Amino acid sequence: MSFAKFVDWPDKTFAGPRAPFMICVIGQDPFGSSLDKLLGQSVGDHPVEVDRYPTRSLSEAQHCQIAFISASEKPRFAKMIGSFHGKSVLLVGDTAGFASAGGMIEFQSEQDHVGFAINPDAAARAALTVSSKLLAIAQIVHDDPGKGKS
Repeated sequence: MSFAKFVDWPDKTFAGPRAPFMICVIGQDPFGSSLDKLLGQSVGDHPVEVDRYPTRSLSEAQHCQIAFISASEKPRFAKMIGSFHGKSVLLVGDTAGFASAGGMIEFQSEQDHVGFAINPDAAARAALTVSSKLLAIAQIVHDDPGKGKS
């Protein structure tokens, strides 16, 4: 999740100047222990913490700065994306159509490497500023009204 350094969150997103930077996984965790290697690192002045929500309610994940919504939750994407409306949470997924459904970053498998798409409409709604450097290397997608954006 090194792209976090290319996104700016509003100050109000954090409880305080040194509050944790929360990375949350909703649904089945495809990362295994690799996210735990981020513990001890920081994003700005915020130490990284990782939470996993395999079966808990979405209201518990509202404190996250990054929420990865697993492919296991595809039947609930519209509801999940909508539940973060008005929150400055970077919604990330790896399921086709995630970004055009209102998610912000969608990982995409491209031959032998992973690329990504960014939905700047969704990021703007969440008051997140995505660096032009990140936008320059991403596929840009926009909301698809037929997919139930937030």
